[in-house]
Amino acid sequence: MNKKALLFALITITIWGSTFAAIRASLHGGYSPGHLVLTRFLIASAIFAGYSMLPNAHFKIPRKDDFFRILILGLIGISTYHIALTFGEQTVSAGTAGMFIGTAPIFTALIAVLVLKERLGIIGWVGLGIGFTGIIIITLGTSNSSFQVSNGAYLVMLAALATSVFFVFQKPLYARYKPIELAAYFTWAGTLPMLFFAPGLFGTIQQATMEANISALYTGIFPAAIAYALWGTALSLGKASSVTSTMYIEPVIAIVVAWIWLKEFPSTLSIIGGTIAIASVIVVNLVGKKRRVIVKELEAG
Repeated sequence: MNKKALLFALITITIWGSTFAAIRASLHGGYSPGHLVLTRFLIASAIFAGYSMLPNAHFKIPRKDDFFRILILGLIGISTYHIALTFGEQTVSAGTAGMFIGTAPIFTALIAVLVLKERLGIIGWVGLGIGFTGIIIITLGTSNSSFQVSNGAYLVMLAALATSVFFVFQKPLYARYKPIELAAYFTWAGTLPMLFFAPGLFGTIQQATMEANISALYTGIFPAAIAYALWGTALSLGKASSVTSTMYIEPVIAIVVAWIWLKEFPSTLSIIGGTIAIASVIVVNLVGKKRRVIVKELEAG
């Protein structure tokens, strides 16, 4: 991978890995999920709006044939992802949420097969099967003693699926737009539906604890604005598969930050499931790449 792309991707993943604990801190400090997600993206939208007014920004108006794609991707990758994740974290720990999102490459591979008609092969299908087994185990790890799965687990899984769709279908747009332009357009498009949560927002901000407000401010500036611009830059410089592979370390960061900040740790079952799911994707990618290289060498020879 391009060294600059790798650097930007790793910085982004580090920031995103801290987001899960920050969301939980704000929820525990007086924010409702709707008010938190709206606050974050009003901040991010304002940052991008301010940047767009700078003399050297030179934002282009999206082409007509790109406008609808940008709008839909904003609704999926920003609105759906963040609303589902934030509401899900009411009952799912920060570390467990990070493991769910870390399985996004599994959904990405499935989308590539079903939508992009890519071929997986036997190893690929076995790997996906093992990966989804890991996801099921993570989900069971969110259940109580009666094995009733937490409702938040389904929402965080929806978030993982949404971010997979977002990453798969945004790549072609980088041929025509700068990463920060797309980050801004996606953010503005995704923030509009969040205005549904506007009633009572200022009252929540006033009543929330200082830690909750600082956490909301942090997640609005860094994960919601700066990190998306950095991620877009990484995607524009490197291969989508290579850049996305850095997401494997996001759950580790999420667990460590949640442990230090919130004294919160995922269940043993969730950790086992997360390890299985993420390891399966890594193995499939490594074996798949090696197999493709061998096939090319045989064809060339």
